[in-house]
Amino acid sequence: VQLVESGGGLVQAGGSLRLSCAASGRTFSSYAKGWFRQAPGKERTFVAAITWDGGSTYYADSVKGRFTISRDNAKNTVYLQMNSLKPEDTAVYYCAADPRWGSRAYEYHYWGQGTQVTVSS
Repeated sequence: VQLVESGGGLVQAGGSLRLSCAASGRTFSSYAKGWFRQAPGKERTFVAAITWDGGSTYYADSVKGRFTISRDNAKNTVYLQMNSLKPEDTAVYYCAADPRWGSRAYEYHYWGQGTQVTVSS
């Protein structure tokens, strides 16, 4: 069972990145998916989540209006489109999966290894 993130990198403030999280080993099409991030020396915090059918999405206030979470169950993949990036968005971004969506890291049982996003000013 694996969740593998990709799409991170270095971008200037105001730029965009699209993160992907592909699942393998089992199907997560019936699972909610979440994105979290962790900056150096800080706790892992909620970014966005999406229900299993994509019918509902949830965002942290800090990213609302700039980030969009989506999923393609046929590809077993969840995405995070990040626009208008700010230096404070710099962090390692993790995707997670669980039968039910949540906004706390402990609510998710499956995690990816993370992908680094760095936003320069």
